[in-house]
Amino acid sequence: MRQRSALFTILAVVAALLAATGAVQARSPVFDVDKEFYPYYPSLIKWNKSTVPFNAPEVCGSCHEQQFNEWNGSVHSLAFRDPIYQGELNKAVKAVGHNISRQCEGCHSPVGMVTGEIKGPGFQGLSSLAMAGVSCDVCHSISGVTHQQTPARVPENGSFILTPGVETTGGQTLIKRGPIPNHKECGGGFHECEESPLHLQANLCAGCHQVYHYEDHFPIEATYNEWIASPYAQKAIMCQDCHMVDIPTFKRTADQFVKPDRKEYKHYFSGANYLLTYLAAGAAKKAGDEELAKSLMTQYGMAVERLKSAADLELFPIYHDGKLDELKVRVKNIRAGHNLPTSLTNVRQMWLEITLRDETGKVVMSSGTLNPDGSISEVARNFASDGMSSDFHFAVDPWKVVGFSKHDTIPPRGYRDTYYGLHFPADLKKVTIEAKLRFRQADQKVAEALLGAVPKDIDLEQIYGLKAVPPLPVVDMVVKQTTVNASM
Repeated sequence: MRQRSALFTILAVVAALLAATGAVQARSPVFDVDKEFYPYYPSLIKWNKSTVPFNAPEVCGSCHEQQFNEWNGSVHSLAFRDPIYQGELNKAVKAVGHNISRQCEGCHSPVGMVTGEIKGPGFQGLSSLAMAGVSCDVCHSISGVTHQQTPARVPENGSFILTPGVETTGGQTLIKRGPIPNHKECGGGFHECEESPLHLQANLCAGCHQVYHYEDHFPIEATYNEWIASPYAQKAIMCQDCHMVDIPTFKRTADQFVKPDRKEYKHYFSGANYLLTYLAAGAAKKAGDEELAKSLMTQYGMAVERLKSAADLELFPIYHDGKLDELKVRVKNIRAGHNLPTSLTNVRQMWLEITLRDETGKVVMSSGTLNPDGSISEVARNFASDGMSSDFHFAVDPWKVVGFSKHDTIPPRGYRDTYYGLHFPADLKKVTIEAKLRFRQADQKVAEALLGAVPKDIDLEQIYGLKAVPPLPVVDMVVKQTTVNASM
């Protein structure tokens, strides 16, 4: 009885600590899931099914060449072919069954999922349309959203409606939607056009950039929630205003809360996922497609530049009794309209690396440097989340994460302060302090595990030229340096 009582006491203490530290825990759906309304559950996509076909991006590109070239090589075009996604999906299906694949496929290849062509992980036997991920005909066939009908009554897990066209007495009529007013020449006789205010709003993007646990209903990815609570939402700056423009326009929009001009919008869909374009560029080179490889490396550069534009650092040396013995580092989210980092925050890594050097350049103190195996030191200041399973254990895999034991991302226009105790030789006159805000898509071992779990039909060496998983690229988002007196 004593052991049992002790166990209950421990569990009570753990629960109290989680509440006291602001840990984010899972909750049940607010409303029951209507599986007749959502026939592809746990994906919440709806398809107004008819004989009207979806078209491959190359068909769209025959008239919309510029838009196609911008999209081709974007993260939307690579959403299904992403080998890390394929490894994660393969692990998920093996762990909890095939049904979970619908949740993932609904946003990584919506057309392939609703048509039934995609039946699980892998590329074998799939058409170019299914492989195209989030293609032109996905976004421009969205006729509405069901955000207010989802289990939580918020955008989640692909809560949009696909309507590529309508059946008519004479056959079929393709209808494509976008922000441009309809006019007589629109569609060139191939399709009809419908002006859609939705395509100018964050609600268009929200369904796939808000991912909830398939059973416990915890928001694993909450990018839309982060944005809706931000000053950008209050100023009507939408996802498209930052992610469908070039970097200079993004900076102006974020700094001034001014919407871009119509002509400034592009179809690059640039974000922070440089690892995906990095891997895809290797695949394009392996296949001999130098033009695509060049496009992908352009996307890689845009993602890196966007990361370097999103944050800033401030250094505050602190003296006690005339001696430098403390440093405050302020990390500011100056341009991201969502938290830094966002998306799978229990996988993303954004951390501080601090280095102190003497007058000769010799390192006398450091914090946050990578270990020889590529991991980040446990004592490094990492602005991320720690996933938690239902039994309160650390968890990384999305199907296991039902809460966060730590959630330490930086909100839009917000900041986080970190204090360091400084230790260096007493005879130093001056100290050079360097601070780096570093970013990596995932921990090295996590990436190795996921790439090692890809389906058998995906040969990493044959497709990507990878005989082994290379060290993941690390982006230095901000680097600040100052030289100060060791004493006053």
